Amino acid sequence: MAAGVLLWVVFPKENAVSSSALLGLIPRTGAGGGVASQLVTRPRGAGAGARRQRPRIASSMNSNSGVSAVYSSTAAVAASPARSSEEKVYEVVLKQAALVKELQRRSAEEEAVVAGTLSNWDFLNHAYDRCGEVCAEYAKTFYLGTLLMTPERRRAVWAIYVWCRRIDELVDGPVATHITPKALDGWERRLNNLFEGRPYDMFDAALSDTVTKYPVDIQPFKDMIEGMRMDLKKSRYPNFDELYLYCYYVAGTVSLMSVPVMGISTESKASTESVYNAALALGIANQLTNILRDVGEDARRGRIYLPQDELRQAGLSDEDIFKGKVTEKWRSFMKWQIKRARMFFDQAEKGVGELNGESRWPVWASLILYKQILDAIEANDYDNFTKRAYVGKAKKFASLPLAYGRALMGPLSKRAAGSARTC
Repeated sequence: MAAGVLLWVVFPKENAVSSSALLGLIPRTGAGGGVASQLVTRPRGAGAGARRQRPRIASSMNSNSGVSAVYSSTAAVAASPARSSEEKVYEVVLKQAALVKELQRRSAEEEAVVAGTLSNWDFLNHAYDRCGEVCAEYAKTFYLGTLLMTPERRRAVWAIYVWCRRIDELVDGPVATHITPKALDGWERRLNNLFEGRPYDMFDAALSDTVTKYPVDIQPFKDMIEGMRMDLKKSRYPNFDELYLYCYYVAGTVSLMSVPVMGISTESKASTESVYNAALALGIANQLTNILRDVGEDARRGRIYLPQDELRQAGLSDEDIFKGKVTEKWRSFMKWQIKRARMFFDQAEKGVGELNGESRWPVWASLILYKQILDAIEANDYDNFTKRAYVGKAKKFASLPLAYGRALMGPLSKRAAGSARTC
């Protein structure tokens, strides 16, 4: 320790170079600041309350004059006739001791900053924990399912969920009336920054860390923002083709974000493309179910997320939906809409079993519970104008063992390959 302090005092410039080389391993703060400033290392001494300049003795010396400056002060003290030699030398000792203590204090503070910044485990752990709390509050059943995943996968899924939840709240939450396309442009810039390692806040930091660990592409995230833009400017969909695109933007994207984290089982014989297609189908099915459940709620906001051409074919109009009366025409129309949603669920089921074992249960649980919302719409005699279809707690808990059992069955493609060999 004493040798290190002496090196710092005598050769401050050389020592500064070596420390900056170490700090150069850490990415620099991105433009705009934000939480990125907490995730990158500052120069030594630049922490809160620390001084930027070296201690005065060190900063006043260069590599050639350092030793002579120390000894010249000793000679000046020795030349004073009023003090004994012991007193004179002791004064130098005191000065040197004070300098050592100052450097030790500064070194301890700076090393703490460096150590904390090199890992940032405390900060990231807290960020991921907060994501988990949000997921637990707003998606209780799904959250319980994620607890079966490995800790790293679980945390990554939480980070993705929270990002999606926040962007959804922009157009459906309390501030929705104040959100403009320009605000969404700002969110897209934030998205680009977090993918480049410059997160804006704690939640962004969790996702920024996630995308460095998994092959998550930025495009589904951008597409989700595009879906939010559609919500700002569009309240009708002329046909199912346009509605399908909207469903992809706001829900299918979530599946594409999640599969790289959840992973595909090493036992799976299915192609990667088929697994992703099945995941996409689940997102579409879930959003179609949301639309059918929320017809009355959306109508009160002036929105109709049903294909206009299919409404006309069924002899229905926007006015019928705003009136909110359940008629035979409406029942027939809803039967077809529910049938189509179930077709997407059926397609999705072919891919859920291909996921990693620890990831299957929450996905199966989500699929089974969402399908039961369709059952609830039927049980309400297709009245999705004044009644909200939901799955009760008892039914939810009863579904979890079923989901778990299906998760244990393993990849369908493996079982199919085994059956083919047996035949």
